Amino acid sequence: MKQKFDIITSTCVPLPLENVDTDQIIPARFLKATDKEGFGENLFRDWRYDKDGRPNKDFVLNNPLYGGCILVAGKNFGSGSSREHAAWAIAGYGFRVVISSFFADIHKNNELNNFVLPVVVSESFLEELFRSIEANPKTEVEVNLPAQTVTNKETGRSETFEINGYKKHCLMNGLDDIDYLIQNKDKIEEWEKRSK
Repeated sequence: MKQKFDIITSTCVPLPLENVDTDQIIPARFLKATDKEGFGENLFRDWRYDKDGRPNKDFVLNNPLYGGCILVAGKNFGSGSSREHAAWAIAGYGFRVVISSFFADIHKNNELNNFVLPVVVSESFLEELFRSIEANPKTEVEVNLPAQTVTNKETGRSETFEINGYKKHCLMNGLDDIDYLIQNKDKIEEWEKRSK
């Protein structure tokens, strides 16, 4: 059973770059591992560190002003290859929510499958979030999964977001696809008996 989602209120890490692809999220050279452990330390590796492994002080993840479990990203986040490792890296780093105005479909589903909530907002709301966070790095955002709302606590402005009903149920109950099937084992067996 994974950590259940309900209402998350957190400061944010801003990444106001468009078209961030999965190779930038987790470079291909780190794809050899077959389990999810350790991917967070290589999230945005080539932006976070120079070629000698020293932290790039200009990259947002190395800036002590910013932190929290919400990543606010530019439009078209997670494009490129369909590698699930990108979602592993985001989750492994500790992000529970990614907010953008557009996600690549496969990456969006990979995030959901790894208990990271992708929240799609309008471009104007996204721009307002970036402005609020830049003006005050302690800006908090509330993501309310039951109500499907996201609120900029700095301005009070909210938007609703869409999510597949099945995925919402799984996130709110801490279930992956296997957990869900096990939880419904009796119903499945009953259906099989009736179908014979």
